Amino acid sequence: MIDKKLLEKDFDNISIALAKKGVSVEVLEDLKENISITKAKRQAMESIQAQQKQLSSQFGIYKKENKDISQLQTQIATLKQEKQKLEDEVKTNEQTIDDIIMGVANIPDPNVPDGKDENDNVVLETIGEKPTFSFTPKEHWELGEKNGMIDFTRGVKLAKSRFAALSGIGARLERALINYFLDFNRQRGFQEWYVPFMANSSMLKGTGQLPKFEDDLFKIEGEDLYLIPTAEVQLTNLYHDEIVSKDDLPLLLTSYTPCFRKEAGSAGRDTRGIIRQHQFDKVEMVAITSQKQSEEIFNKMVQCASDLLTSLGLAHQKVQLCTGDLGFSASTTIDLEVWLPGQGKYREISSISNTLDFQARRAKIRYKDGKKNLLCHTLNGSSLAVGRTLVAIMENYQNEDGTINIPEVLKKYI
Repeated sequence: MIDKKLLEKDFDNISIALAKKGVSVEVLEDLKENISITKAKRQAMESIQAQQKQLSSQFGIYKKENKDISQLQTQIATLKQEKQKLEDEVKTNEQTIDDIIMGVANIPDPNVPDGKDENDNVVLETIGEKPTFSFTPKEHWELGEKNGMIDFTRGVKLAKSRFAALSGIGARLERALINYFLDFNRQRGFQEWYVPFMANSSMLKGTGQLPKFEDDLFKIEGEDLYLIPTAEVQLTNLYHDEIVSKDDLPLLLTSYTPCFRKEAGSAGRDTRGIIRQHQFDKVEMVAITSQKQSEEIFNKMVQCASDLLTSLGLAHQKVQLCTGDLGFSASTTIDLEVWLPGQGKYREISSISNTLDFQARRAKIRYKDGKKNLLCHTLNGSSLAVGRTLVAIMENYQNEDGTINIPEVLKKYI
């Protein structure tokens, strides 16, 4: 959630910055007007309270002196009604402000390049060498079916389209990757957690999935519960409405979970294979930091995910997202895109974001710095999307006969 005081103080510049993320100036002007009206009503309430206090003191004096108090009683009763009316109006206005501000995206960092969409993202660095083949490399869905690793037909039968079933070495590789990722992150200082795969609406509001992206969530009928779209929701909200000690920061957390997304708006995209599924496995990194630590930790998380890909022998590139491609909660994001020889292009496999205090303000995550309680900064990143890593291994380690080699670091897990 953006800072309302900052919006009031620097409305023009904030409006310009948020317009780059698609937030209309009309929405912000409506927000500003409601904030201004609410402030004026509060001031009127304070004025009435002062009048009530003054009249109440007179009331006691009048009673002592046996003076007529009927006029004072009428004035006090009138003030009480006026105050109650203002209180009701302020409550309504505050709800309106909350409804608007919960749908306003985070302010992009000044260093984020301007752009409309993914075509304006900036490649920062390319790591590793693409494999060369003496044959035309196959795409993962061909390899998956040939090796009995992925069963698309049965996945659809069990659920619906955009579901798949893994078997044999495919299932074992999926499990191996999860264990390897968790071990790798733990060695980099991330504490491992195992969290619920469902979250209530308060937690999803805390990290920004609600109310903006409700259409992309699977809701449990009759319950205030949703299947989580990412472990970011749970790991970040472990400290929901808590004050942590500055000495405990940064908190580095990692967890494996399945992730569930309706993929609303993705009709016609990646309809073949397992690149874009309704259910997929992911190992997530989350950091909760002081305001001064977040940039350093952001770089650490990007490097951790990049080193993980390097350890698997997978060529990839670091990509700085432009303003128009930034996620709702992100102030800055670097994507890691892995090379897929079957598709002949790089595809996103990890997305690491610094949200600054945006999520912490929504989730009330604070730390004590001396006598002050300050908002934490929160960061999140994939480390990695397991299914997409499986795809990358299949395509990069394929042989001419369709068999697939296993990366050295995974052999002990299989």
